Amino acid sequence: MSLKEFRELSTSDITKQLEETHQELFNLRFRVATKQLVNHRELRRVKKKIARLNTLLRERELDIR
Repeated sequence: MSLKEFRELSTSDITKQLEETHQELFNLRFRVATKQLVNHRELRRVKKKIARLNTLLRERELDIR
């Protein structure tokens, strides 16, 4: 999902997406620990997605746009 698509979501949808992404990060970390993850770039992608979602929530909290 691009940043533009995230901006179109409601705050509750962004929060839900953030929870799902945190769960995905947990699962990826578990797979890294058990040496089952082939593509380590997935960790970086998920972390950036979490940062984007947190930034959007903060922007809405401060009402910046």
